[in-house]
Amino acid sequence: MDWQGMSWLGTGDYDVAREVLQRGVAAVFLIAFLSAADQFPALLGEHGLLPVPRFLGSAYARRQPTVFRWHYSDRMLRLIAWGGAVVAASLVAGLPQHVQPWLTTVLFLLLWGAYLSIVNVGQTFYGFGWESLLCEAGFTVAWLGSSTTATPVTTLFLIRWLVFRLEFGAGMIKLRGGQEWRDLTALYYHHETQPMPGPLSRQAHLLPKWLHRGEVLGNHFAQLVCPFFLFAPQPIASIAAAVMIVTQLWLIVTGNFAWLNWITVVLLFSGISDEVVHAVIPGWAWPVSASAGGGMPLWYAVPVLAASVLLVYLSWWPARNLVAKRQLMNASFNRWHLVNAYGAFGTVTKRRDEIVIEGTDAADGASGWREYEFHGKPGDPSRVPRWFAPYHLRLDWLMWFLALGAEGGGWFDMLLVRLLQADRPTLRLLRVDPFDGLPPRLVRARVFRYRFATRAEHRQTGLVWIREERGLLVPPVGGRDR
Repeated sequence: MDWQGMSWLGTGDYDVAREVLQRGVAAVFLIAFLSAADQFPALLGEHGLLPVPRFLGSAYARRQPTVFRWHYSDRMLRLIAWGGAVVAASLVAGLPQHVQPWLTTVLFLLLWGAYLSIVNVGQTFYGFGWESLLCEAGFTVAWLGSSTTATPVTTLFLIRWLVFRLEFGAGMIKLRGGQEWRDLTALYYHHETQPMPGPLSRQAHLLPKWLHRGEVLGNHFAQLVCPFFLFAPQPIASIAAAVMIVTQLWLIVTGNFAWLNWITVVLLFSGISDEVVHAVIPGWAWPVSASAGGGMPLWYAVPVLAASVLLVYLSWWPARNLVAKRQLMNASFNRWHLVNAYGAFGTVTKRRDEIVIEGTDAADGASGWREYEFHGKPGDPSRVPRWFAPYHLRLDWLMWFLALGAEGGGWFDMLLVRLLQADRPTLRLLRVDPFDGLPPRLVRARVFRYRFATRAEHRQTGLVWIREERGLLVPPVGGRDR
């Protein structure tokens, strides 16, 4: 039954935004599921570094909403991951969006439920804020409908509220965090010490310090001022969204933060109206909704409103957190990862330490040490960092945290065991196995201090990084020592 009396709930002014939101969030889901299919078994599978079957024996795990509570196998994980990838790919292509709105809602809720199941057993390898961000974005975008109906304004508002918490929360974390954000020196260090630098990070680091101070000022403006204008009339909301998109693009080209910046750009389109898009790109031809006047079936309007009320109700805890003296960063207030608290880099690391894992064939460990190379984290000082985002290299990220002094939680010891065993799934997580699939006799882990080479040092040596040894993290160990 169509009920045009609920025309207030829908709008025909954000058709482009809806397409970008649905296809963009689906694209991130596609990458996340492909990443899970590729990395999860080696990291968390039956014979992984932190096996899920063992984790599921804990009381905490038994309280989490996940399909793996009843059974886990690597085969089941791959089926869910590849199934999620197929569903996400169909939404990226825009196929379900031409059917009744219930279909896009059901498919996005399936993506949310499947990925939630993975996140809730992912332990430290899935303990990143953008995991919760993707879950929340998937659930919220599920209620945008399809091209057969108008775009629900309550859903657009809630996506903007999500962006507000994401950006303003990050800004407040910085103001309450390290002095470097208040004295505008944070970017003196960030490009060099960020978790996973990109190919342009060194060039960004070598920019003049006055420009780095300008970066910090621009960041504060984008995160502490612009989010409020997302709720202003057009075109002010679109301008605010555009400013924040520019700052996110700068982060994309100067670093590797998995899909955090990419999905933020997508979500910011909730503030950009079709009128602004057509003014900026004349002749833009994107399919418009069949109900541009605001019509929406009653059977769809009711669940949209119910979902909106639920998300508004759950907003109390993250809203209170934004103004709390002890603001939580990247926290979920419920097991469903809905309406979360976000934030990043409350303090900036001023020195970069890296853990280098080596192996040798020599029984006495006196010589022949060769390095294992990771895909993303710095290793070989002559190697230019690569771009990997929005793909998420989970092991590389945890190696960065480990170098900062984080507890290995058992996964690092198991990583060394797997290297001693020349475990093929584990070796696939690395860029270079110096032993070509054969087990070494011994492995060890050393700590090095890394810094970007100056322009003069780079011209003289060709090196990207200058490093010096800081000590031994794990002395030489063999298979019998573990």
